Amino acid sequence: MGRLRVRFAPSPTGALHIGGARTALYNWLLARGQAGTLVLRIEDTDRERSTPENVEQILDALRWLRLDFDEGPIFQASRAARHDTVVAQLLAGGHAYHSSATADDRRAYKERHGSGAGFRGRAEASGAVWLRWPDTGETVVDDVVRGQVSFPNASMDDFAIARADGTALYVFANAVDDLDDAITHVVRGEDHLSNTPKQLRVFAALGAGPPRYAHLPLLNGPDGRKLSKRHGAASVQELRAAGYLAEAVVNYIALLGAGFAADEEFFTMPELAERFRLERVSKNPAVFDEQKLRHMNGRWLRALSTDDLVGRLERYTGRGGLHGAVEISAEKIQTLADFWPLAGFIFDGPADDEAAFEKVICRDRGTENLRAARDALAAVQPFTLHMVEAALRAVVQSRETKPAKVFQPVRVAIAGSTVSPGIFESVALLGREETLARIDRALIRATSR
Repeated sequence: MGRLRVRFAPSPTGALHIGGARTALYNWLLARGQAGTLVLRIEDTDRERSTPENVEQILDALRWLRLDFDEGPIFQASRAARHDTVVAQLLAGGHAYHSSATADDRRAYKERHGSGAGFRGRAEASGAVWLRWPDTGETVVDDVVRGQVSFPNASMDDFAIARADGTALYVFANAVDDLDDAITHVVRGEDHLSNTPKQLRVFAALGAGPPRYAHLPLLNGPDGRKLSKRHGAASVQELRAAGYLAEAVVNYIALLGAGFAADEEFFTMPELAERFRLERVSKNPAVFDEQKLRHMNGRWLRALSTDDLVGRLERYTGRGGLHGAVEISAEKIQTLADFWPLAGFIFDGPADDEAAFEKVICRDRGTENLRAARDALAAVQPFTLHMVEAALRAVVQSRETKPAKVFQPVRVAIAGSTVSPGIFESVALLGREETLARIDRALIRATSR
């Protein structure tokens, strides 16, 4: 079979979904782990839905996931002349015929010959081009993941390979392109399994050996149903917009069916390529659980250097000067999107959480404790993290109360909500002047009620 050659062949009809991203990744891992070649082929035979914008969405997703390719992108539509030549070759060899048969004709045929009989068309002078199926024997898909899957030839329908206007249909063009690209392994989702016997028939009619096939199990949500938008993010771009790191997404989706040991979880891309084996891929559906992705993303995020994380957050938020806020927030966030709700108050001022203000500051001596904290902070010199912590803990001790009774009013005063990075770190980062100004505004608001 020669040196390994694989391809990722998406149809540019929308965003690259998570299942498609896993297919791309598995092909990439196979090529990189075995010194093979990865071909990117754009299956753009659906001219109405295959738009330049959709092609760019796919390329953008692959760039973000850092899945590079060795050849391509090759556009299937650019090979129309080659497809025409092969259609003519099959017609001349008696393997194919013209027919204007409709769905009603096929139903009528099965009513006459039995529902299990494969449709056999009648050659006509014009119409779509159909490939003949033999009446005896069986077609066997030797699948790396699923084992051997047999299809009795007598029950398989003759199928169209080109429209009446001569344009090639997807199943046919896909097989011809795999032949021309010298693809050795076709790794794709199991939803393509039903196409495979047809493509084997194309190879047989051309007298060519087929590639090895490996059909990956579908991805389900935690509820056991096919993964969709109801389970959260459904595309690569949606995951990026939700603040996930490319490293974490690649790591997580690589594990969805790869058959790695249960105690193995965190891998770089080179490590994944070294360990990945197509023969170990499970044939059972894998579960995409965004909560598990969040956990993994948090681990990856905290493994970044502070400067790297700052750069990513500044690009994600479009804001600069985040270094100090990132330093005090990193341990509390799991995605880039978590950062601004947690630390945005440092830059934009306190949030307006009326319920939190009423509960924390206006009740249970909250105003008195906040005023005591304000006086203590005003006297802090120098205004460092250590001195801020010492001052606030002294207030807790002097007022003989619980830490939360002092710390939470300060938090709500400076952040506007009960959620923030560490209170001492937040106060120290804001500085004396800004901290006291925010507390003063909160005190005025509380006493004016």
